[in-house]
Amino acid sequence: MSPVTPKLTDLTVPVVGAPMAGGPSTDDLVAAVSGAGGLGFLATAYRSGSAVAQSISALRDRGVDRFGANVFVPDSPADHVVDRDAVQAYRDALAPRAAALGVTVPEIPEHSTDAYDEVVAVLVEAAVPWVSFTFGLPSDSDVAALHRAGSSVVITVTDVDDARAAVDRGADVVWVQGPEAGGHRSTFSVHATPPTTPLVELLPAVRAAVDVELIASGGVASGADVARLLDLGANAVAIGTLLLDTPEAGTSGAHRRALNDPAFSETVLTRAFSGRPARGLDNAFHRDLHVLAPPAFPELNTLTGPLRKAAAAQDDPDGVTLWAGTGVAAVTDDPAATVVGRLWAQARGHR
Repeated sequence: MSPVTPKLTDLTVPVVGAPMAGGPSTDDLVAAVSGAGGLGFLATAYRSGSAVAQSISALRDRGVDRFGANVFVPDSPADHVVDRDAVQAYRDALAPRAAALGVTVPEIPEHSTDAYDEVVAVLVEAAVPWVSFTFGLPSDSDVAALHRAGSSVVITVTDVDDARAAVDRGADVVWVQGPEAGGHRSTFSVHATPPTTPLVELLPAVRAAVDVELIASGGVASGADVARLLDLGANAVAIGTLLLDTPEAGTSGAHRRALNDPAFSETVLTRAFSGRPARGLDNAFHRDLHVLAPPAFPELNTLTGPLRKAAAAQDDPDGVTLWAGTGVAAVTDDPAATVVGRLWAQARGHR
């Protein structure tokens, strides 16, 4: 008999802690969100399979059995089309900034899916309850392997067509990401221009198109937002930005400072840091480099990595990724469990 995949309707609190790669998502944050009755998500991007396995073991050692893990889907070698001349030009543009920071811009990396394959194998072996995919569709074989392990497969989408494709691929849950969301937009192609349909319009359109559980994310700032999205057809609502300044998050000091600085109050969509469109607080790195950035991921993410790390070490918010959604003004430094509990209490008051 095949294992029964978990359901979002089993959550006592239908609030999901969105995976935030690059530092903010920690084992402590996942445990805190899940411990508050919600669903915490590990971010596996930029991590090795062994590191992900250690996090899974650490969570289970703490008694956390309700959690998810997110994976960035790479292009297949055949589909990975990059203008290497444009990437080299961007590398050259980064050089003066790197020199000022005392670092060197790396060479352009070769494309590989090895890290992805390794992480997916770990998640299958560990039978992680929810496994979500960003930037595209997992293979039929990966979906089948996860289902055999008892995992619920989640695919993040930004439009109705991608939602239908996700269900056709075997998704148990579609994660509906509106343009208001912080961090990377989950377009299936790095070259795509992200849709601008507001979440409150996109969500009911996806609900009408597919018959699976839905997670909604983008710009959530209050319990009233949670209640509205649940009423529009979501089975759970994801928050990320609201968790960035919690003590459990691994958010850098420079990022935390910007979240509370009126000079960094506007969010923008930028390719400057990774080559993929992502929403964050406007800063000098975006203003200087966005127009020069070609659509190339993970190449640009690798090139800018040492610069971002050096800027973070110098506590410079103008040189790091400041991912944040449009609900950033509601960020507090309360514990994650307090944030989740307060949102759900407010939401119940609006339903």
